Amino acid sequence: MNLTATIIKSRRSVRRYTDEKISEEIIKETLECARQAPTAMNLQEWLFGVVTDNILLEKIADITDHGKFIAGAAACFAVFGDKDTKYYLEDCCAATMNIITCLQGFGVGTCWVAGDKKAYAGQICDLLNVPSKYTLISLISAGYPKDVQIPKKKDLKEITFFDRFTADQKK
Repeated sequence: MNLTATIIKSRRSVRRYTDEKISEEIIKETLECARQAPTAMNLQEWLFGVVTDNILLEKIADITDHGKFIAGAAACFAVFGDKDTKYYLEDCCAATMNIITCLQGFGVGTCWVAGDKKAYAGQICDLLNVPSKYTLISLISAGYPKDVQIPKKKDLKEITFFDRFTADQKK
């Protein structure tokens, strides 16, 4: 098996973290991986933030509807896209996955918290002083896992087809 496949298959959403901090080196390498994500026409119309301040982490957690665990994370990566570009959502989701995959490779657990189309997106932008041309796409809590839950995934044959889908495939 290749290393990337192993990293992807081992990743799980982590919502409980130890008190260990994430090194500046890991944070910088993660941001470097984020900026390497593909974008339509190579526009790169995004902005990445990293929050490590405990007070800000708590405020972000309080603002979100399903991200209360962000308060216990060592860091929260925030991905913003220029809302006036056509493919900001796709581009920023690619960057989000690069962040998650890079951190997994370092043994840092993550959980993707939705941002796009959420009522609190503007509040997060305001809290972090993000320029108004950007909208929140994702928040990624990050830290060393206290524990990891392993959810059952659907069997591959339940969710795939080759060439054309046929009705008898979904039984």
